[in-house]
Amino acid sequence: MQGSITPQVIKEHNLTMEEYHRIVEILGREPNVTELGIISVMWSEHCSYKSSRLHLKKLPTQAPWVIEGPGENAGVIAVDDTWAVAFKMESHNHPSYIEPFQGAATGVGGILRDIFTMGARPMASLDSLRFGTLDKPRNRYILEGVVSGIAWYGNCIGVPTVGGEVSFAPCYDGNPLVNVFNLGLVKRDRIFKAKAAGVGNPVIYVGSKTGRDGIHGATMASEEFSEDSEEKRPNVQVGDPFTEKLLMEACLEAFQHDWIVGIQDMGAAGLTCSTSEMASKGGVGVEIDLDKVPQREEGMTAYEIMLSESQERMLLVARKGTEDKVISTFKKWGLDAVVIGRVTGDGLVRVWHRGEVVAQVPAMCLTEDTPVYDRPQERPAYLDEVRQLDLGEVPVPRDLKGVLLELLGHPNIASKEWIYRQYDHMVQTNTVVLPGSDAAVIRIKETGRAVALSSDCNPRYCYLDPYMGAQQAVAEAARNVACSGALPRAITNCLNFGNPEKPQVMWTFARAVEGMARACQVLETPVTGGNVSFYNETMGKGVYPTPTIGMVGILNRVEDRVTQDFKDPGDLVALLGSNRGHLGGTEYLEHVHGRVAGAPPPVDLEYEKRLHRLLVELARRELIKSAHDVSHGGLAVTLAECCISGEATLGATVELKEKMRPDALLFGEDQGRVVISLEPPQTGEVEALAAQYGVPFSILGRVGGENLRISWPGGSLEVPLEELKEVWDQGLTGIVRAS
Repeated sequence: MQGSITPQVIKEHNLTMEEYHRIVEILGREPNVTELGIISVMWSEHCSYKSSRLHLKKLPTQAPWVIEGPGENAGVIAVDDTWAVAFKMESHNHPSYIEPFQGAATGVGGILRDIFTMGARPMASLDSLRFGTLDKPRNRYILEGVVSGIAWYGNCIGVPTVGGEVSFAPCYDGNPLVNVFNLGLVKRDRIFKAKAAGVGNPVIYVGSKTGRDGIHGATMASEEFSEDSEEKRPNVQVGDPFTEKLLMEACLEAFQHDWIVGIQDMGAAGLTCSTSEMASKGGVGVEIDLDKVPQREEGMTAYEIMLSESQERMLLVARKGTEDKVISTFKKWGLDAVVIGRVTGDGLVRVWHRGEVVAQVPAMCLTEDTPVYDRPQERPAYLDEVRQLDLGEVPVPRDLKGVLLELLGHPNIASKEWIYRQYDHMVQTNTVVLPGSDAAVIRIKETGRAVALSSDCNPRYCYLDPYMGAQQAVAEAARNVACSGALPRAITNCLNFGNPEKPQVMWTFARAVEGMARACQVLETPVTGGNVSFYNETMGKGVYPTPTIGMVGILNRVEDRVTQDFKDPGDLVALLGSNRGHLGGTEYLEHVHGRVAGAPPPVDLEYEKRLHRLLVELARRELIKSAHDVSHGGLAVTLAECCISGEATLGATVELKEKMRPDALLFGEDQGRVVISLEPPQTGEVEALAAQYGVPFSILGRVGGENLRISWPGGSLEVPLEELKEVWDQGLTGIVRAS
């Protein structure tokens, strides 16, 4: 085996010669092929974060309500003295391009395992999706496959998908982004970790049998796509939600007893990752015998068994003497459960196969002591060009009503009902705010409290200014949660970028992390974990910088929840915040004028924090009936959505008093604005609270009628609700159905 490690073999494992020499130095010898495979997958970008670790250290991760921060399968924050929620977001981008249905489905399966491995019962999922433009059949195929895969897995296992976001841009033509989030409920004293302990304790394999699917999946996620990428279908795992349901219930039952020392999902890198991470976190070693691993294919090599990413599998360490009880529990649920090894005290991952030791590697070498790179950074030259925006060269359209309808019908803004109606969002009967509002709200029956969930990112802003764009992503996610009445508490993230070996990409990543860190620090929403997805490039063309934020907020009373739609005729329509008419980086500028240019709208984080707390207080005092964040498409689009997104449509008459170019007033995307509705007698108290929090407050008009009418100095537009709703409903649905 020693002589089989050639430069070509090293290259095929995505290792540099420098990295290979370091491996030889660590081992004190040349590795065999199995050891090379084990080390290469753990040293891949996907598993080791070797290009991002230095930068991720800048993120704030602690707060009194944070119970588990980064480093575990999922982060955990407190709900009250008894209950907590575990949550995390992951990406499955590369597999979803190659095989959209299974790529997305197994992404859902993987994030669910991250949650119930912590001892939490999964309660709700979000999906944040980016696709290429829908004029291309390939992109429509990927969209339909991804949505079907998410729906199939979530619906079958009985975990509701309650919201998310979807957007379309040319840069995602060959690089769809499929980011999935899940949150689960756990008792604070029953949280489990991925940590092996107790020399001599048994290591138990549970779940599905191991096959050849998914081998080198983590490595594939650590390289750019090329013309032959579709030949990598064997690297995409195949999911089985029915088996995962059994695995989830078996784990949750076993957790009720004092049997489990540590547990780890066999996700990326399969047995390799689970053995090495559990060993290193516990400061121990793990020894396993591959002959005992349940296998569904004959003749599998040690290399294949260790690197397989077959789904629905777990590795756990049990207390010595309880193994029979653990195995009996899992077999009761119809699952394989086998003792395949034991915890050792030597710090090594030792692998036996057919009576021989086929791999022996220090666990720390596979986890903590992986390469860390401070990659070169260079400000992209394109910024000097795209940041230029002379509004004098941007004509004001004559037909502003037509512009509103065009924006409402664009797939980025139009109703996403075609997507979320495929998801069972009511299973478990905890969903009290359904998909389609600013944030989903999930009640915690045991406490009377609730959690609000939102995922957000505007990649166009991040393309124009990654620092400010990342701040905006955090601020908008927090604002959406606050609009629902919940106090923003913590985030998870998926950081989707191109090739980190390119200095321009690394610069945008570093700036985005710095912007995120600043926003999380000011808004007091620490980062509890997440995922970095690099190499989102095809044929040298990368995606926009896309740092997706998953935000979690807490409502002390589920009754305090607020939704975005207008409720009753005669209610007042008001604005929290100020209209400044910022057009840089807007949907309007791109889709009406064909330009992605200018600086994105600035974010005042201290003001945002006050706005969020004001919204929570208004909801707690039951002073407002609706709240809707002003974002994509600006104020006019927001008002239209307030009219047509509820169970019943309700018109409104609004008068804007600012003197500025009307397209900027109607479609500018100034941050920190929320449209609210309230009963007239509440005006004084709402105005006083807004002044107390330092948030501008102005009455815009009234709810009522069959039209949306907006007037401003020198002009007006009026659109029947039927016309607004038809365009909004058909914007995405019509395109997909037509294909």
